[in-house]
Amino acid sequence: MMNLPLFPLNTVLFPGMPITLHIFEERYKAMMQWCLDKRQPFGVVLIGAGQEVGEPATPRTVGCTAEIANVQRLSGGRLNLVAIGEQRFEIVELDFSEAYLRGMVTPLGLSLPTAVSQPTTRGLRRQLLAYLELLSTLGEVEFNSAKLPNDALELSYLAATLLQMPNDKKQDLLGINEGDDLLAQVYDACREETAVLKAMIAAGEPKQVGPFSLN
Repeated sequence: MMNLPLFPLNTVLFPGMPITLHIFEERYKAMMQWCLDKRQPFGVVLIGAGQEVGEPATPRTVGCTAEIANVQRLSGGRLNLVAIGEQRFEIVELDFSEAYLRGMVTPLGLSLPTAVSQPTTRGLRRQLLAYLELLSTLGEVEFNSAKLPNDALELSYLAATLLQMPNDKKQDLLGINEGDDLLAQVYDACREETAVLKAMIAAGEPKQVGPFSLN
C-alpha cells in the first residue's frame, strides 16, 4: 500500500498509454513538483462527482499510476507534461490534508491471457484495424498497422484508449482483473463501436473525431 497524489480527470488512463496534461492550477503545480522532486508517480482517476477545476472532485476507486516522461516549463509556473500509465490501483482511503488530493492505494494485479485467448487477440487486432480505417475517413486520424502491438494486454489497453466510447465503459474495462475477460470485453466493445460508426456513416451523421496519431 502506498500514499499517492491523485489527479481526478474526465478521462481514463490505461497501463502503457500516454497522457498529455497542461498544469495551471496551483495545487497541481505543487503536486507535479513533488512528483518531480521525489521521482514518484501520481495517480490518474476518473471523476465520479465534481469538476476538474475548482473544488476537489470525488474520484472513482480504480485508477492508474502515471510516470512523468517529459516536462515543458512555461511562464507562471505552468507545465505541459507527458506521462505514461503504469500500474492499476484501488483507492483504500482518501486524504484531503494537502492542497491536492492524495490517497492510500493498493496495487491491482492482472492475470495474463491464456493460450485460448490467442484467436480473440487476432480478432481484436483485425477489428481495431477496421475501426481505425473508418475513423481515418472522418477526421485527422493517422495510424500505422505495423505499430499495433501483438501482446494481448497491450493491444487491449490500446484499443480501450482509442475507442470513442463513454468514460464509464472505459472505467469498467480498467477495473477488470482477469486478462481473458479484459480481452473478450474489449473485443466486444470494439465490434459494437465499429457497428455504431458504420451506422452513423450510412445515415450521413458521422461521428466527430479528434486528431490523434498511431505512428
